[in-house]
Amino acid sequence: MHGFLKILTAAGSVGFTTPAMACDLALALAFDVSGSVNAEEYRLQVDGLAAALRDPAVSEALVRGLVAVMVMQWTGSSRQHISLPWRRIESFADVDQLASDVARIERGWRDFSTAIGEAMQLAMSSFVDVPDCAQHVIDISADGVSNEGVLPQDMRPALKAAAIVVNGLAIESDVDGLVGYFRQSVITGPGAFVIRASDYTDYPRAILQKLLREVTDQLADIGSSEHQAIRDRR
Repeated sequence: MHGFLKILTAAGSVGFTTPAMACDLALALAFDVSGSVNAEEYRLQVDGLAAALRDPAVSEALVRGLVAVMVMQWTGSSRQHISLPWRRIESFADVDQLASDVARIERGWRDFSTAIGEAMQLAMSSFVDVPDCAQHVIDISADGVSNEGVLPQDMRPALKAAAIVVNGLAIESDVDGLVGYFRQSVITGPGAFVIRASDYTDYPRAILQKLLREVTDQLADIGSSEHQAIRDRR
């Protein structure tokens, strides 16, 4: 009887409350294609990201959360590009297609600077296309400090006002202490974190660890028992 009453309560609330979010998480994946990234390192990024998306725990969380994903590449000032516009993940076939499309992204630039703040700007502006998602998160990877354009720390007030979380992946192949820079100047919002990759060969492991935290831990915070079950299986 108790379960039956719960069903009646849930059904009866449909017409009297605000509709539930159609999407739990909007995740903008932004990776570095600045001049410090060679062709092999670029390949490690896109192949590593594609493999991480196909990880069983990640793909299950993407599907169950009806997550929206956007993928962008970025480098110096005014050189930021959304390579894969927002798409809704509703099935495992959607995850597989997303991963395949990520692996096929063509590099837009090769010899420019590092404008992390401007990458954050473009990602932030893109969330207007996914207003129904409960959480908005920017996942930004870089192998160096911002040296051109808007400073990432100057983006924090606007990001905070828009309730956008920024997580980081610091690739410390050339810059020691990059994790500290990310903590001080890049990551933003409640629960924001940074993952360290020792170099680009370590990127596939690091991006998988990062996605696991973003799409399982963050979705579990919403309170869904299904998302909690995914988290418990890790």
